[in-house]
Amino acid sequence: MKSDIDQYVINRVKELRLAKKMSQAHLANELDVSIGFIGMIESPKYRNHFNLQHLNKLAVILECSPKEFLPDHPLI
Repeated sequence: MKSDIDQYVINRVKELRLAKKMSQAHLANELDVSIGFIGMIESPKYRNHFNLQHLNKLAVILECSPKEFLPDHPLI
């Protein structure tokens, strides 16, 4: 099971990825990870999640601040 904060970040990355009409394969290529890795991250069945290095690189890829992936307030 993914933590609430991990799921929030994953959902934001996916939302921004889709807004740019970017496929999982394209994102995986840009992030230098396997397509399966992105699929496992976006699937609730797996525990995989993004780390801070991923988020930094995702901000470059998605042309945003790393802050865009985090909630405005702590999740309770």
